[in-house]
Amino acid sequence: MPIGSAGERRRTRPWQRTVGTFLAAAAVLVTSACSGTAHSDKGGGTGAAYQLTDRTPAAAGAIGSFTWSIFAEPTSIDYVYAFDYPPNQILSNVCESLLRWNPDLTTSPNLASSYSNPTPTTWVYKIRPHVRFHDGTVLTAKDVVASLRRHLDPAVGSAWVNSFRNVKSISQSGELEVTVRLKKPDSTFNQSMAASPGTVESAATLAKEGKDYGSPKGGVNCTGPFSFGSWNPGQSLVLKKFDGYWNPKLKAKAGQVKFVFLGDATTRVSAFQSGEVDGGWMVPTDSYDQLRSSQAGKLYFGRNTTVADEVVGNLKGPLGDARVRRALLMAIDRKGIVKAGAGGVGEVADSLVTDNVWSNAPAADRKALLKDLPRYPYDPAKAKKLAKKAGVQGQRITIATSPLDSQTKIITQAVAQAAKAIGLNPKIDTLSPEKYSTLFTDPAARWGIDLFLTFWYTSITDPLDMYTSLETGASTNYGDWSNKDFDKAVEQAVGTYEPAAHAEANAKAQRIAQRELPWLPLYTQPVSVFLGNRITGVQPSIAYLYYPWAAEIGAKK
Repeated sequence: MPIGSAGERRRTRPWQRTVGTFLAAAAVLVTSACSGTAHSDKGGGTGAAYQLTDRTPAAAGAIGSFTWSIFAEPTSIDYVYAFDYPPNQILSNVCESLLRWNPDLTTSPNLASSYSNPTPTTWVYKIRPHVRFHDGTVLTAKDVVASLRRHLDPAVGSAWVNSFRNVKSISQSGELEVTVRLKKPDSTFNQSMAASPGTVESAATLAKEGKDYGSPKGGVNCTGPFSFGSWNPGQSLVLKKFDGYWNPKLKAKAGQVKFVFLGDATTRVSAFQSGEVDGGWMVPTDSYDQLRSSQAGKLYFGRNTTVADEVVGNLKGPLGDARVRRALLMAIDRKGIVKAGAGGVGEVADSLVTDNVWSNAPAADRKALLKDLPRYPYDPAKAKKLAKKAGVQGQRITIATSPLDSQTKIITQAVAQAAKAIGLNPKIDTLSPEKYSTLFTDPAARWGIDLFLTFWYTSITDPLDMYTSLETGASTNYGDWSNKDFDKAVEQAVGTYEPAAHAEANAKAQRIAQRELPWLPLYTQPVSVFLGNRITGVQPSIAYLYYPWAAEIGAKK
């Protein structure tokens, strides 16, 4: 879904990675779990208590197979196009990257046994020896080069090309060594090697399968704990345990995983209850009460990097005045949205990124970096006065939505109510899911749309995965917002490796974004997962999109 050239496809990703959240997103209210951090009314004002689970009970042993619900069928499982919940939660168990993004959001070596940064513009990766692809062939530096270079090929049109925007060359520099040279320092490049940009596939398979690669016919041939088994279009996709997997700590405990495509949320919940499926990510919010008391399994939730935002898609209308954007945010009952739309599980967002993406900043500096962040507590009276000063009374704004789930409906109604409260004349434009998706890919589709909803997650533990998307000219900068000081701060963060200076530049960009509000942050909510009574072992975390979560699932005691 490119905007213009194939080289821009990496920046068309938000709908790809948010459609699943619209269809099934939520976290689940759980009062007990194996381990994790308890939360009680932190900023959300909901009175709800919940716990983030680091790890569900360890598996007692192997299991022959288990079934997993997935809300939509992937269009492809080619890693260069994998930027959505359906393909990524499958591929994370089949294909591997040079580095690994772990459930605790740290990064560690993976297919690269080690890496170094001898100069600010050079990254050297030592490739792990004796690793085999699913067809039995041995991983080489040639495979790594071929896999990474695909992102640079305009004819391929990788969804991740932006991660390679500063790459000058990718070459084999030893028998088991690959060197990447950059045009200029880029602090995000190596981090991205733990996600889809760092995925390694057999060069021979890529050449052999051609356009069939990643399809039901061609499949994939990677190095993960599971191999591609079969794909029955419209029904299911099966993975099989790979006995030749190199990492003993992550060898699959299940002989087979069957992903069942269940697009209807009610059908998914019924399948949980009946035992037709053993589990699934992204539990619908309106099923919390039903599943909390279920005898069929248990609900868990864990670390996430997702923020629900209203995107300001039109800065030529009333929302072009930053005072009006601030007034609107102050008039939105975000605590009420968390309570009614997110099942009481979540927190009002004071930023476009979650706190846990700052974990790489020096611990002593984190509070100081965030202390001057502008905040907008709920205050309709103050908001109305601010909007009145801006002179926008009676002016029309259009809020786009789609009939996807109860959460989306509640958010849209709350935003419209807030707009009316500050004197605007809101109109809700309900679009089909297909038409709604074009808001993220086609500037013409956004004409006349002032606001639309997204759930934005980062794929690296760094605020830059959000803020680079709002730089001047970025195709994800949907309202064409532009701020020279913001751009300067972002580029300074991109070019800085030293943790303290990197964090300070990021914090400056965040302060500007939160002051100017090109997007309106609403709330954060944790990842949710349901596990039936037959299985256990998963680590609930947004890292499931890149970490081999299914390999840890096995039989309960």
